[in-house]
Amino acid sequence: MLLAEDGSAIGVEDKAVVHHADTPLHLAFSSYVFDSAGNTLLTRRALHKKTFPGLWTNTCCGHPLPEEDMAQAVLRRLRDELGLRCSAPELLLPAFRYRAVMDGVVENEMCPVFRVLCDDDAVPNPDEVDSVERVPWTEFAASVLDGTREISPWSRLQVAELVELGPDPLAWPVAGRAGLPAAVRLG
Repeated sequence: MLLAEDGSAIGVEDKAVVHHADTPLHLAFSSYVFDSAGNTLLTRRALHKKTFPGLWTNTCCGHPLPEEDMAQAVLRRLRDELGLRCSAPELLLPAFRYRAVMDGVVENEMCPVFRVLCDDDAVPNPDEVDSVERVPWTEFAASVLDGTREISPWSRLQVAELVELGPDPLAWPVAGRAGLPAAVRLG
């Protein structure tokens, strides 16, 4: 879904053609899956992906379908990419937005961030995910912030905001809807 600067929907375009050197602003989401011990599930993007191939990142990112509830979109992508059946996503960063460039391809997204709880083992879909790793959150966050862990540019920015919520990801407060792009459907 294409967005105006105020976060309202202004059209729909297939994601296969929207990512290029002048990618228009569009709606996406990011999710971080945590197990009951507070470990986060990281994924390495498939090597053949058009945008940011082979890069380690948060658990799952994606784009809601037109008229799709964003929480349902998160669950759909977690099933499709990792074979996970998880609890309901919880909104953490409603107003997250970023722009990133790699090899001439631009990401330009309003991208609310969600926490999802799940102890299941991931079964990566090779069309989407090259590999996975579970890491204690505090170790992961520290290595991202000190620059010793290579991670996607959006995840680096998200981690900087998430650590402000406190040291225990299982105790982070669920965010209100203020700041969500107007185009987001969230039941």
